[in-house]
Amino acid sequence: MVLIDGNRDQLTRIQAAAARHGVAVTIIIDFIHVLEYLWDASRALNAGDAQATQAWVQTQTLKVLQGQVQTVARGMRLSAPLRGLSDKKREAVDTCADYLTNRWSFLQYDLFLEQGFPIATGVIEGACRHLVKDRMDLTGARWRLQSAEAVLKLRSLRSSGDFEAYWRFHKQQELERHHLSRYAECLFLEDFRVED
Repeated sequence: MVLIDGNRDQLTRIQAAAARHGVAVTIIIDFIHVLEYLWDASRALNAGDAQATQAWVQTQTLKVLQGQVQTVARGMRLSAPLRGLSDKKREAVDTCADYLTNRWSFLQYDLFLEQGFPIATGVIEGACRHLVKDRMDLTGARWRLQSAEAVLKLRSLRSSGDFEAYWRFHKQQELERHHLSRYAECLFLEDFRVED
């Protein structure tokens, strides 16, 4: 599964890499990018009416999430001439309709959500910023791969609230690896030594 912003070049590269490696890839276009197109179309269709703009976006968003992408695109194309939009305003509507129509197979959010796939990169981008950028992107900092990976693992354990459980596990593993396995015989003899 690959989550992208819908850039044609990015899409082409992912499809080529998947074909080259013989891998079936589910490509999902970030839902937030679709919302941006819907807002632009709604502003054109409902010029000057903030409530109507918001209501239209909410209705169309729900339809897109339910897998009705083609219906939303057709509805926009039919609404534009009925509302008497100028060519300039009609451009935002057509752009959105084209975007939805040309990418509908990557916008099947109902199916993606059923499978437990993410449909937006916001959480991923936020996690990357929190875990990586805030810690690693410091002026003058130099990182080697091994030390950077160790720092990021510890940072993610702290952020997830799992550090204490991990630390108990780590200490137990160290005890077994360095003491119990090496000195098993000595410990055994020590425990059962017979006094003279």
